[in-house]
Amino acid sequence: PYMRFSLLWWVIFPYNSNQDQSQHCKPIPGSLALPVLEKKGDIMLGGLFSLHDMVMEHSLSFTSSPPSEQCTRFNLRTFRWMQTMVFAVEEINRDDKLLPNITLGYRIYDSCSTPHQALKAAMELVGHERSSGVKGETQREGGCRGTVPAVIGDGGSTQSLVVARLLGVFHVPQVSYFSSCACLSDKKDFPAFLRTMPSDFFQVDALVQLVKHFGWTWVGVIAGDDAYGLGGANIFVNKVGKLGVCVALHEVIPKNRAQTTISSIVSKIRSSGARVILVIFYTTLLFKMQYKFDIDFWFVWLASEAWSTAGVLSTPRKQRHILQGSMGFAIRRAHIPGLQDFLLRLHPSSRNAPTDPFLIPFWEEVFQCSLAARAEGQEQTIEGKPPCSGTEELRSVRNIYSDVSQLRISYNVYKAVYAFVHALKAMRFCVKGNGPFPLQACADPDHIEPWQLLHYIKSVKYLNSFGDETKFDENGDPAAMYDLVNWQLRQDGEMEFVTIGKFDEMTAGGKQELQIQEHMIVWNGNQTEIPLSVCSSICPPGTRQAIRPNFPICCYDCVVCTADAIECVECLPEFWSNVERTACIPKQVEFLSYNSTIGITLMAISITGSLCTCAVAFVFSFHRVTPIVRANNSELSFLLLFSLTLCFLCSLSFIGQPSEWSCMLRHTAFGITSVLCISCILGKTIVVLMAFKATLPNSNLIKWFGPAKQKAIIAFCTLIQVIICTVWLVVAPPTPRQVMAHKSAVVIFLCDKGSPIAFSLVLGYIGLLACICLVLAFLARKLPDNFNEARLITFSMLIFCAVWIAFVPAYISSPGKYSTVTEVFAILASSYGLLGCIFAPKCYMILMKPEKNTWKHLMSKAAAGKF
Repeated sequence: PYMRFSLLWWVIFPYNSNQDQSQHCKPIPGSLALPVLEKKGDIMLGGLFSLHDMVMEHSLSFTSSPPSEQCTRFNLRTFRWMQTMVFAVEEINRDDKLLPNITLGYRIYDSCSTPHQALKAAMELVGHERSSGVKGETQREGGCRGTVPAVIGDGGSTQSLVVARLLGVFHVPQVSYFSSCACLSDKKDFPAFLRTMPSDFFQVDALVQLVKHFGWTWVGVIAGDDAYGLGGANIFVNKVGKLGVCVALHEVIPKNRAQTTISSIVSKIRSSGARVILVIFYTTLLFKMQYKFDIDFWFVWLASEAWSTAGVLSTPRKQRHILQGSMGFAIRRAHIPGLQDFLLRLHPSSRNAPTDPFLIPFWEEVFQCSLAARAEGQEQTIEGKPPCSGTEELRSVRNIYSDVSQLRISYNVYKAVYAFVHALKAMRFCVKGNGPFPLQACADPDHIEPWQLLHYIKSVKYLNSFGDETKFDENGDPAAMYDLVNWQLRQDGEMEFVTIGKFDEMTAGGKQELQIQEHMIVWNGNQTEIPLSVCSSICPPGTRQAIRPNFPICCYDCVVCTADAIECVECLPEFWSNVERTACIPKQVEFLSYNSTIGITLMAISITGSLCTCAVAFVFSFHRVTPIVRANNSELSFLLLFSLTLCFLCSLSFIGQPSEWSCMLRHTAFGITSVLCISCILGKTIVVLMAFKATLPNSNLIKWFGPAKQKAIIAFCTLIQVIICTVWLVVAPPTPRQVMAHKSAVVIFLCDKGSPIAFSLVLGYIGLLACICLVLAFLARKLPDNFNEARLITFSMLIFCAVWIAFVPAYISSPGKYSTVTEVFAILASSYGLLGCIFAPKCYMILMKPEKNTWKHLMSKAAAGKF
């Protein structure tokens, strides 16, 4: 295709490098000169804008020269976009830092919203001879125009498809400001196409998320008969279908916009029953027809970005209530300083008016008068328009052209021009020997090759004065960021666009996200409740769905359930049907609650145990210089009391409704504090044994079990449990789980252990340390030491092991919340056993028998064997 197109191009536009400069260039066969807005410059920038909405079609007889094509329906909004390009160029020329000593010019054509007219304009921009468009080469002698190095436009996707194929052949970069068809992202077909407008792929994705968010399952789709409308509608229908949403109607507005076709579409909307209609088309004709036929449903119109912030100014005020409550996605807007004054400078009597072919139709469209009739001194009207008075001023009218409150597409034009300029800047400031081309060469700034400029535009990345970053991805697309706007009618009859959310293509988590502030939405009729758009409402309890023949799955009838009904509406797992089986009632939720009697009891026992432990710690601290406290390793005693306090308090995490954090905390906290407690007791037992061994002749064991070594034993033993719990939480942590038996009226909230192996390792390691401690304490129970507490440790370990051995079968056989009660009871019982067996006798001696808490008494033989 490339070779065929190239051959055709050179057949039509032959190029001879030796041709005489004075020779006239041959025009395009059968074409007439197109009106152009041009300003000379060192570098020329091309522009394509659909200043008219359509072209008058003529019947061709092929027996005479075809008449000149006449574009109709002047578009004020697009004219503002064109003026924004002119404004940006003049702003750049005033800036001495961007392109010093370089004047930027432009050549702008009207594509009249039709592909063939856009193609003609593009061929004019490409030129009839190969020329760089730099340094006075913009026009050869004889009227030939040179090739522009880049083109801004076109607006419509249908026009851009045609233009992009032409420019792509010659690698002339094209930056569109409004073409959003996802098909244009294909770089194989459109290698030179870029845009400052996000692709429809992301816009449709945002619309699908919007429909899903509000729970609409019955929606209509109306599309324009072009690449933008048809492509976007097809993507939307496919995506919502995957979510179980049904399309009530899918209609296409033809290009001729015949009144009979429009009225037929309106009738289908009325009969469809859908209350949410997506319109992927820029037109007010549909809404005018709705008003004419008095179809005043409370519709929710979903607007594509083509008209989400534009259509209202073209709609008469008496019809605007129809559009109230509409919402749609609009691209990011900006306030461009100085633009409004620049827009309002235009006047037919200005100095530049004779060279501007678009000023007259613009002026006549704004003021609905005829400048031609005024120039000829006629009093009668021409084409139904009176002669202009000459006193008209743009500042006296308010229309979509002068309104700069929603500069979104205009901002895209502004960014496109600056992207081109930043590419030129990068090209001109390229350092020789470090360039991007073969042999690290740089481009010749005085002879711009479009393919070289295309390389620089693809690499553009800059932060503009509004704080927005402009760059293109590998498909030539910008990042997709939309504002979700809601049309709200003020009391003065004016429509206000209120931003109620946003959609960002890439969020912090790397996923597309839709954010909506629902409290700010005002629906049609000043309603605040979300409108319902479903084919069939949810069947009430006691009924079942009966599918309607030849209807989508969203449409069904609700049939009363009978005794022999095959299908009935089943209550959700967390609900239970009432006695009459006509309604679903919530099941009773069961868990170990703080408000229950058993929960209050366990909480009281836990707090009492922690307070008793603190009291023992206070007694030991107050009598820390007495023999009993000092003789039994006071540091380990205080650490043991601290760990016992944590054991009592961790049982509180088992009470209350399970959550993700409480489930992870309750088991890991118990496992670590229990091991810390047993490790302290193990340290005490080892000290007793080593103290006796150290008294034997030639023994140096005591140096291996000093205070530092004891702390190391405790830290090492506890660290192993910490590692087990960490692996448990990373691999398969405990999580809350609901046990909902089908025939049970109770929902049981429990903590699922996650990994049974990890849970078994935690308990097994605690049991292993307890058994080692029990064996060592039993061996040291009869050692001849007046300070020996091995007997107390032996009794405490016996109680500890007995409690947890009995816990296993009791835990397995306990139903529902009672399994949690069993676990809490085991924790509290073992903690009280350690506290009572080890510390109760010592506190009794300290408080009740102070006369025996002396070194003389403890060292006497009478005291031997009592501890």
